[in-house]
Amino acid sequence: MNKLKVSLVFSSDIGKLKADIDKAIPEIQKTISEKQKSFRISADTIKKNELFLNIESEGFTHTFIPRIKNLMMPNISKHKIGIRSYRLIDYILEIDLEKKPKEEFSIPFTKKTEFKGKKVILTFGESFDTTQIDTGVIERIAALAKDKAAAQDYEGKAEYNSILWTSKEKKLAYKDDPTEDMIKRKWVIQGPGQGQWFHTPNSTALFKAMETIAVEKILKPLGFKEVIAPKVVPFEVWEKTGHLSGSEPEMYFVSLPKSRDIKDWEDVIDHYKITKKAPIDKIKKMLKDPMGGLCYAQCPTIYNAFSGKTIAKESLPVLVFDRSGVSNRNEAGGRHGIERVNEFHRIEPVFIGTLEQVEDIKKKLMETYKDIFENILELEWRYSDVVPFYMQQAGGFGADKQDAKNWKGTIDFEGYLPYRGTRKDSEWLEFQNLSVVGDKYTKAFSIKGQGVELWSGCTGIGLERWVATFLAQHGLDKKNWPKGFLKFFKDVEEIKFL
Repeated sequence: MNKLKVSLVFSSDIGKLKADIDKAIPEIQKTISEKQKSFRISADTIKKNELFLNIESEGFTHTFIPRIKNLMMPNISKHKIGIRSYRLIDYILEIDLEKKPKEEFSIPFTKKTEFKGKKVILTFGESFDTTQIDTGVIERIAALAKDKAAAQDYEGKAEYNSILWTSKEKKLAYKDDPTEDMIKRKWVIQGPGQGQWFHTPNSTALFKAMETIAVEKILKPLGFKEVIAPKVVPFEVWEKTGHLSGSEPEMYFVSLPKSRDIKDWEDVIDHYKITKKAPIDKIKKMLKDPMGGLCYAQCPTIYNAFSGKTIAKESLPVLVFDRSGVSNRNEAGGRHGIERVNEFHRIEPVFIGTLEQVEDIKKKLMETYKDIFENILELEWRYSDVVPFYMQQAGGFGADKQDAKNWKGTIDFEGYLPYRGTRKDSEWLEFQNLSVVGDKYTKAFSIKGQGVELWSGCTGIGLERWVATFLAQHGLDKKNWPKGFLKFFKDVEEIKFL
């Protein structure tokens, strides 16, 4: 049973209304308990214009407060007194978990968090902002507790990969790490920051060839139109997409200057002129709180452009892509070669339409990718249906995927990298994916269709991953590259270094 002590705050002193309150409490008990058998309510004390109540029930006890207020009023309003607000005094909420947590964890906004077997007990005190209760904050806190407990069970466990198709094995003569070869040939030079590369003309020509293939052979034939999306993303956008639910350690956050007046920056400027070093501590003091971050993926600002709009039937499906700038992620210890970097180049196609239209686009993209990877890039590759461990435990995936039209999820395309080891034992590189996200983002951004429900999907094309997979199998000598690919590659003269 969950226990709530709450104070109803009236518009004036209610000391003389004890008889009316005593009459109202049994009536409230009878009315609510007819449907909620576990519900119990009792009056505690009256102090001036406050009535303190003790409430017990199963489930979320706080959800009864609005009804209690409404049921109280017929006995009180005749005295021309109303209920202005309420204060949470003490709230003990028990959350049932699937398993006993391996270790205790903290939950924000609570006064105390306790653990007893397969239960977590949350206590909220007077400092809790009751204006947030009607927005579903307590329900989200309870969900967070369940998520954190479940995360301990699947932490460290791999995604479930169901390999759906594998290409034929190819005779691959090249066995080296292509990034090391690129460095030796000066195709890439280490950039000034972490996880950055300066691509010289040969590497750039290779990237441009991949980009041309993606745009001219995949996106334009399927009807995708190019857009230019913003690359600084406010928190308000990430709040809707859910990127603030675990991506924070990988984000580049952005803070604006507190002032644009050059006089306010005089101390910073003077220190630099003297020391020729950026005075970091002084710069920090001149910055506002973060307002968002650099582009983590292009799709959030694309969805934001359609926020609150109704798309005409004749404009469906909406097929757009962005390639106007870099994406940034803090890979830290995960950096490797050109394929896992902090600053990378992506083409982000997004498709929005009816369930049937989204399924049709997914099918056509799958067919087109297969043609490109088989006949132009001539890769050894495979694709898998990817389900994180925690989603395996959630159930429902298998049933949905029996009917392709109800399919939501991600397909990963993986390439074999010979320098990592054997096909069987080595880790293949995910170099492409395709996701159908259902109505997750159309609902989050209130994107509507004219008389139809909208779904969406995306399929970010990472040029670094395409190039890394291609070079790992074909090497850097152009004479070994597939003829179909060479049609798109414009050779350039290398820069010679002494």
